[in-house]
Parts: sequence; C-alpha cells; structure tokens
Amino acid sequence: MKYAIETFDLTKKYKNFTAVNSINFKIPKGTIFGMLGPNGAGKTTTIKMLNCLTQPTSGTASVAEFDVKENPNEVREKIGIVPQAVSLYKDLTVRENAELCSDYYGIPDEEKNDRISNLMDLVDISYAKDKLISQLSGGQKQKASLVASLVHRPDILFLDEPTIGLDPTTKRVLWNLIRDLNNSGHTIILCSHDMHEVDMLCDNVGIINTGKLVAYDTPQGLKDSLLKDEKMEYEKNISHTLNEVHNENGGNLPINLSQNQDNICLKKMSFIIENQNEEIINSIKALKPVNEVKLGENNRINLKINSFDDDVVNDVIKTIISKNGKISAVSTEEPSLEDVFMKVTSEVDKDARA
Repeated sequence: MKYAIETFDLTKKYKNFTAVNSINFKIPKGTIFGMLGPNGAGKTTTIKMLNCLTQPTSGTASVAEFDVKENPNEVREKIGIVPQAVSLYKDLTVRENAELCSDYYGIPDEEKNDRISNLMDLVDISYAKDKLISQLSGGQKQKASLVASLVHRPDILFLDEPTIGLDPTTKRVLWNLIRDLNNSGHTIILCSHDMHEVDMLCDNVGIINTGKLVAYDTPQGLKDSLLKDEKMEYEKNISHTLNEVHNENGGNLPINLSQNQDNICLKKMSFIIENQNEEIINSIKALKPVNEVKLGENNRINLKINSFDDDVVNDVIKTIISKNGKISAVSTEEPSLEDVFMKVTSEVDKDARA
C-alpha cells in the first residue's frame, strides 16, 4: 500500500451548498499529515467522509485501499479516531472503556488483555487504569482515548485537536507519543489549529478553504513558496512603478523609492556583536538593503532588511567581519506556517460553494 488515503474529486453538497468541492490529495503510508482550515472551510466534512460517517455526493476516496462508498465496514476496521471532545464513558474506568472497544471489534479474550496492557504502558496511563474517566485530567483523558482507539490496531489514526487546552508539558508528552505511534507504523491524520504543532510534527500539510484544497506541500515547502510568491509580487510591483515613473518623466529615472518602503516585505535579523562600536553600526546602516537598525540589550543589533535581496545576509555578515566585529549569535525571522495559512485563506471565493 503506497498511499494510506487517496481522494478522487471528493465532493459533498447539502442542497445548494457545497461543503467540499472536488478535493484531490494523496497521503503516503506511514506519514503524519496535517489538515488545516478555517472554521467552516469543509475540513470536518472531509474527515467525516474519510471516516465513513457521511457519504460523498460525488467522487470518492480510498482509505487503507478500501473505497469509502463501496467498503465502509472495511474502512472502519482500518481506522482509529480520537475526537476533540473525549467520547469515552465517564462512569467507566480507563480499562473498562478499552475492553468495551475491544469487544466492539471482536478481539478474542486471549488477546484483549495483553493488547490493552501493552497500549496502556505505551501511552503511560497504566497507573490510572482503574480510575473513572470523570476523575482524569485532560491529558490523561486523551491518553485513555488513544488506548481505546488503538486497541484494534488500526493502520490509520485520526487525531482531532489532540492537545487543545493542555499545558505545555503535557503537550510535549503527547507530541512524543504521536511520533512514537508514527514510528511504529501508524499513518496519522492530525487536525489542529496549533500551527507550531503541525509545523513540527507533520510530513505534509493540506489547507482547505471554502471547500477546496488551496495548498498542499511539506511545511517547509509551503513557507518557501510564500517567499517565492512575495518576491515575484514585489518585483512585479517595482517593475510597474519604474515603468510609470519612466513614462511620467519622459525617460528620466532619478527615482527614490524609499517613500514606498512600507510596501516592501521586510525580514527581521538579529546579531549579537561582542565588540560593537559606532563604526560597525554605521557600516551596517550604509548597506542599501538595510532599512532599519536598532540597538538592543546585551550587545544585540536588530535589523529590518529587504528580504528579496538574495545576498543581503552575506553582505551584513561580511561588513561586520570587515570591521573586526565578533559575532556571537545570528538569528533571522522567516515566514511561519501561520503566515502561509493567513495568505491562502485570506481570499474567499463567494461563489465557490454555490
């Protein structure tokens, strides 16, 4: 099985409203896939179709090599679901909930106990096996949900906002657990609004907006594409401005574009220069792509630079070294996955769901 999930023009309509509009993507087996989208974008409907909780209006999908329309029962046997709201029985213990799920899938008694015990050890919840779900913390409930969802050994695990509302320490524990589950062979579909979580964990990311798949790539690929798009737009705008001024001035181009600096995408850089002095600072300020220089604490210099000048970072470093500056730290602020999300979901096609 090359792909754990593959969709083919997957579509869902409710009367005159198109919730999901001909979505196509492939999720390789053994990867972690992040699914992002604004509220109401069609993300939940897509997941429901992949989970066989609702039927597509047209198109279809293959989940664990089974068609969601033709073989829904086989699909259900291959997937596990951990919903955002814990759906375990609150008046049953951790172990009793796991046993109930085991019985639902028809797991033989001689296998059931070992499976549950091994899973509770894996997610580190054995110490609370006899506690009622109602007595558990948020993180413990998520771990109990994982045990119940994994007891039938699914190939594909759907996680819906698994760390929402959890403290940073518990988040990290669950992040490590997600990695361990993936390393053990599970394909994981992660639905989350935590961009850092998705960026850190996922091999590939799909962004859905107005029922359409508007972006699909690796997290780094999405961020790199944003830089490329912004660079092309910047160069297009500058070219347009130059042509306008050229025509207005009759071919004379004594142009000062500094008045348009607010329209230029600036990258933030920071240096710690142990022996910083006025000569070093002035040399940095003299560089054309450097738009702003501010002195911070502990010998730190904060810059804003034209992010579309490919050599500017090297130029700044060379300038500092040429003045015998000793650089002890360098940092740059790159586009984030949140920047990509905001960009691709900012333009809503009002007719896309008609």
